[in-house]
Formats: sequence, C-alpha cells, structure tokens
Amino acid sequence: MQGKLISRLLAAPLLAAPALALAAGPAMEGAIQKQATNWHAIIMFLIFVALTMGITYWAARRTKSAADFYTAGGGITGFQNGMAIAGDYMSAATLLGLTAMTFTSGYDGYIYMMAFFAGWPIILFLMAERLRNLGRFTFSDITAYRLDQGKIRTMAAISSLTVVCFYLIAQMVGAGQLIKLLFGLDYNVAIFAVGILMMVYVTFGGMVATTWVQIIKAGLLLAGGTLVMVLAFSQFGFSYSEMVTRVTEVHKLGDKLMYPGSLLADPVTAISLGLGLMFGTAGLPHILMRFFTVTDAKEARKSVLYASGFVAYFFNVIFIMGLASIVIVGQNPEFFEGGDLQGKLIGGGNMVAMHLSKAVGGNMLLGFLAAVAFATILAVVSGLALAGASAISHDLYARVIKKGQVSETDEIRVSKYATVALGLLAIVLGIAFEKQNIAFMVGLAFGVAAAANFPVLILSMYWKGLTTRGALWGGYGGLVSAVLFVLFSKSVWVDVLGNAAPLFPYTQPALFAMPVAFLLAYIFSKTDSSVRAKNEIEAFDDQYVRAQTGYGAASASNH
Repeated sequence: MQGKLISRLLAAPLLAAPALALAAGPAMEGAIQKQATNWHAIIMFLIFVALTMGITYWAARRTKSAADFYTAGGGITGFQNGMAIAGDYMSAATLLGLTAMTFTSGYDGYIYMMAFFAGWPIILFLMAERLRNLGRFTFSDITAYRLDQGKIRTMAAISSLTVVCFYLIAQMVGAGQLIKLLFGLDYNVAIFAVGILMMVYVTFGGMVATTWVQIIKAGLLLAGGTLVMVLAFSQFGFSYSEMVTRVTEVHKLGDKLMYPGSLLADPVTAISLGLGLMFGTAGLPHILMRFFTVTDAKEARKSVLYASGFVAYFFNVIFIMGLASIVIVGQNPEFFEGGDLQGKLIGGGNMVAMHLSKAVGGNMLLGFLAAVAFATILAVVSGLALAGASAISHDLYARVIKKGQVSETDEIRVSKYATVALGLLAIVLGIAFEKQNIAFMVGLAFGVAAAANFPVLILSMYWKGLTTRGALWGGYGGLVSAVLFVLFSKSVWVDVLGNAAPLFPYTQPALFAMPVAFLLAYIFSKTDSSVRAKNEIEAFDDQYVRAQTGYGAASASNH
C-alpha cells in the first residue's frame, strides 16, 4: 500500500520530470474527463505562443555559432539563468500535483517539496563553479576532460538520452492529460501542438530562445500563482493561524493534517525517493547544461542562489494555495460532481489549483492559469530536447564519430536534425503511452540521473584516482542497476507487466543503484594499473587548477 502511495506521490509533482524539473510531473491517475472548451485559456495560450514565436525569430538571428546554439554564447546573467532554471523546475505538474497533494494530505505535501529542494545546496557548493570552469556545452565535457573521450562521451550520451526520453514521455503524456483537463481539446491535438512547438523553439532559436521562453514562463507562473495565493489568503484575513484552524476543522484528518503522515510510513522508500530527487536533480542533463550559459563561475553560483530563491518561494505559494483550497474549494458544492461534497472533484483531483483560481478570480484568472500551466510544459520539453540533441550532435557525432574534426555548421545542422527526430519520437511515444501510468518513467528518469550521471560526474571533479575503466563500470553499472531495480519493482513488474509479485520490494532505485555505481567506479579504478590510468591520474592536477581558477575555460560571446 505504501509503495503504491509513494509511487503516486512521485508522479504528482513531476509531470515534467523534468525533472525534472523534474526536473523536472504527475501521472494523472484515473479517468481523465474532457472538460468544456475553455476559450479564455485558449486565447491566452495563443497570445503566449505568438510572443514566444517572436522571441524564437529574434533568437534565430542571434544564433551564429555552436556556442550560441548550445549555451546562448555563455552570455546569460546569473539572474536570467536562475529564472530559467526555476522555469525548468517549476512545472505545471508542480502547481497542479503539489496543490492537490496538500489539499488531500496537508503537511506531507510540504515534506515532499523539501525533498525536491534538497538538491540545490549540492549543486551550489559542490558543482556550479566547476561545471562552468570545466565544461563547454554538455556535462560529458567534464567527465571526459582527462579520460578517454570516445568511450566516456558515448556512455554519458547513452545515460543522458535515457533520462531525456523517459522525461519526455512523462511530459508529453502529461501535456495531453492537462489539455483534456484545462482546455477541453483532444489528447492527440495537445501532443502534436507540444511536439511541433518544441521543435520550432529549439531548431530555430537554440538555447537563446529556450532560455527566454523559460524565463517568461517562470515569471508568468510566479505571478499567476502569487495572485491566486493572495486572493485566497485574503479570505482568512492573511492570518496563517486562522487558516490552519479553519482547515483542520473541516478536513477529515483534523489536526493530523498538519503532522507528517503516510509519506514517511515506509522509511526505506522515503529515503530512496529523497536521494533520487536530491542527487537526480544534480544529474539531470538539461539542468546541468544551463550552467554553461553564464559568463563565468561567479554567475553560475548566483544562478543557483536565484533559482533556489524562486523555487522556495513558489513551493510556499503552493502550500498556502493547497491549504486554502481545503476550505474554499472543498466546501463549495459547485466544484464537485452532482454537488456532493463527499464525491469527486469535477475534472479529477489534480484540478484543485484550477478550481481555486476560478473561485477567487473567476473565468479570466482560471484561463490565465490554465494557459500558463500548459505553456510550462513547452518550456520544459524545449530544454529536454536541447539536452538530448546536444548529446547526439556534440558528444556522439562531433567528438566520437568525427573525432573533433567537424565544422560548427555541420555540428549545428546535426543538432537540428536530432531535435526534429526527438520531437517526432516524443509525439509517437506520447500517443503510445496515453493510457500508461507514468510514475515509473519519472522514477526511472531520476533514478538513472542519480545512479548513472551523478556518481561519475562528481568523482571526475573531486577524485584524482578515477580512471576511464572505473568511470565506464560505474556509469554503466549505475544505469543498468537503476533500470533493473525499476523494472523489477511493483510499478512495472506488477502494475505494467501483470506479474503476481515484485522481484524488488521498493519502488525507488536511488538508495540501491547509487552505491553500486560508486563501488564499481572505485574498485575498477583502484585495480587499473595501465599506463593510460597512470596518465589520467596525473592529469587531475591540471584539471584541478582550471576547476578552481577558470583558466582556459570558454569565454562568453559578444552579442
């Protein structure tokens, strides 16, 4: 029972996944009811699309080189990048899923938000500066800095594409389900709209367009969420104690609503989930890629601080919205099927935030928030597509296949082809997985990021003894073990494949797959006595100097 609960909770905020992000959103479980066509939302969404298309046209004229395409020429400020990272992280599912979780489970929703937030100090203190100083376009630039370029980049590209594909599936399925909920349009219409718009943003505008779409989306989501929160909070006289008193009086959990509950009932799964969210965030390719867009290491640190601030603020907004909705929505028959307060919410449990916006601001505010909720998905999938395309074009094509002997024009061309291919794949997978519970895919994305990407990345930056053999065993070992743990868990082995009992008793792989990756990397590095290994260990000193000083790092482009 607890495994099922945790699996459902994992799905709630990560429709992105994105991790991502989510990364980085929820699997909207149960039957999704198509709602009446929301013209307010559609018109506002079309305005947003028109605005972002204008940005894409502007960005396309500024995208001249590979550095422009992948990293916006490294010319993004810390504040802008922080806003864009927050835009990657604050998904529509974060708004809908976590508001709904707070509505039903109270304080458990806040605990879940904290697990998401815990990854930011790791990125700030251990990674941001070194990422900017050592990397150029992708995180494999760092892992392959002193190791075998071809083998390491291939491994990094495979794990990155695995994360990106599963995250994309979660996003696309979520987009279709959100459209049913918010716009009253068909599922396939949503899938095609998201897929095509994402291809346009990335293919023509690259990182410049993607960054500004994420910034605008983050600003609109923060503004819309804040407005709904203020209007809802005003009904309690802006008194938190008054709100809590009224909420606990009407909620079925009573006072228990404000205490930790079922989320922590299974400590092993809870710890594994927390580790996955924490270290998975530090291993998501589309999040890591953002640190190469700033001018220098100082701005990289600033961007983490700004992103942390925006995300922390947004989580508190969501928590207040969730609590307020218990009284404002939960006690209003208008929002329940047949007017029965004990029955189902119209549109399903994930509609709490939307019902609250309508209750406090009418159809216009509902339309605005619905449009922003859908627009958030566009920003997240654009970042994912760019990360996937860069793994194919920069790591595999330019560095492995062409051994670095390739023009920037050819590399950008391959990246655009890869973007189109990923867009078409996302559309196909989104349609194929329409009725699938996507919780396990989100778990897999974070599990792979935490077990395959993070261990090798952090060891390459901090451990002198890491060799190519150790990195390969650690990376592939983490990738395979994370996939197998998820495959054998109840989420897939029982719920998807129909077996009687799971072979692995927990739903989250991070607690078990991460040690496998670190252990294999350590053992096979320590036992590597080859000449190449000796040279790789000696090369760490030069890497350390650049990591600390930024000497030799890529500089920002002038635009």
